[in-house]
Amino acid sequence: MSGSDYHHGDLRNALVLAGLDILDQEGLEGLSLRKVAARAGVSHAAPAHHFANREGLFVAIAAHGFDRFRDYMLEDRFARGTGPREQLFGICRGYLRFSREQRALFRLNFSFEYKNHPDGDLQAASLRAYNVLVDVCALFEPDPAGPGINELKVWSTVHGYATLSLFRRGQTPQGEPVPIELLLPDLKPLAQG
Repeated sequence: MSGSDYHHGDLRNALVLAGLDILDQEGLEGLSLRKVAARAGVSHAAPAHHFANREGLFVAIAAHGFDRFRDYMLEDRFARGTGPREQLFGICRGYLRFSREQRALFRLNFSFEYKNHPDGDLQAASLRAYNVLVDVCALFEPDPAGPGINELKVWSTVHGYATLSLFRRGQTPQGEPVPIELLLPDLKPLAQG
C-alpha cells in the first residue's frame, strides 16, 4: 500500500492494511506504528487517532488475520469432495496453507499476548474462524468423552503440526512431507439418515 492508496475517511482500515503489508514483507519484528503510518502515507501521529498504542494496532491486525485464516479454511473445505472426511482434510489443509503463506500473521494470531485479548472485534473474528472447525466436526459422531472433544483433537493436531512445520517445514527427518490426513484422529462420520 502506498500513500496514494489511502482514501480519506477510512484511515483505520488503511493503517490495518498497511500493517498487514509490512507483516507480509518484514515479519512481526518489522511492524511499528511509525512504519505503518509511513506506508499509509500519513503522519507518524495519525495512528493515535485510531489506536492508543502499538498493541491496539496489533489487535486490529490480528482480527483481520483471523478473517483471512477463516477464508483459507473455507477456500479448501470442499476442494477434494463434500464428504465429512474430505471437508475435514480440506479445512486442515487450509489451516496449514495459512500457516505457511501467512507465517507472521499466524504467529501474531496465535501469540499468547493477542489470542486471548478481550477486544470484541478480535474475539468475534477468532470465533468465526473456530466455527469452521465446529461446523465440520458436527458431521462426525460426538466423542464419548463429551462435547467439543472432536474439535479439540483436530485443532490440537493441526495446530501442533502447523507450528512444528514452521520449524521443520512439515517433513520427517528424511525430508519427506507428511500428509495431515495421516495425523488426524479417526473420527466416525454421522450415519446418513
